Amino acid sequence: MQHKLAEIIVEVGKEINRKKKLLISGGQWNGDQLKTKADMLAHKLLVSKLLRLKKLPIISEEDSESHLILRPKCYWIIDPIDGTRSFVDGYPGWVTQVALVEHGTILKAAIYAPDLDLLYLASKGEGSTLNGGRLMVKKSDKDQVRLIDNYPKPEGIAKIIMKMIPCKNYIESGGISLKICRVADGMADLFVKDVKIRDWDVAAPMLVLEEAGGSISTGDGSKFLLSNGFDKSGLVASNSEEVKNMATNIMSNFIKQAGI
Repeated sequence: MQHKLAEIIVEVGKEINRKKKLLISGGQWNGDQLKTKADMLAHKLLVSKLLRLKKLPIISEEDSESHLILRPKCYWIIDPIDGTRSFVDGYPGWVTQVALVEHGTILKAAIYAPDLDLLYLASKGEGSTLNGGRLMVKKSDKDQVRLIDNYPKPEGIAKIIMKMIPCKNYIESGGISLKICRVADGMADLFVKDVKIRDWDVAAPMLVLEEAGGSISTGDGSKFLLSNGFDKSGLVASNSEEVKNMATNIMSNFIKQAGI
């Protein structure tokens, strides 16, 4: 299945990339989410291909009706384009992604960043890979932490974390999924977010990171569970428990004050 899942995610990513110029017009904001023709096309392509691979319920960011159902025992969860803002702005930080979940456990994950030609794959208990090479997080000293976020320079909670830990370096990247994967592949050590995070943003890269030896939690340090509602309060992804704990000690107070 993993090989076929990789084929599907790459096919969809490349198809969206080929049609990028036709698909970026007419984007509209829906709450805090930017929606374009590309999001819907990626959704339709993924759904049709996944159902041929294994006919299961599909929970998708682009299908609001799928957010209303009780969680199936086994299902696909997809984010057809994570990082739509990057896609529209021509920044190579967007991905298309899918995860297979059974009884709340993520069994398979596939993430593809077309502009960067990065393919991340993971299987529960079998490790994760980047373009076929085995991934293992790079442990850093607590005074050598590299922070990653999606702005040219640290803002908001990232700026606070940068000063309070403190962090050695700052890296700019794209959508949520890619930033988590960049912790898994060793480019960064820590990624934090103090906004509402949805399960489809995190399911696939969470397995990639955890199988590479990293750690992920909600903003207050709680385990990121694929259960109950799809919204979670904040996110901390790191290369170690020590780094995660330092960040969540700061994040938990910030989230409470912000009412997230």
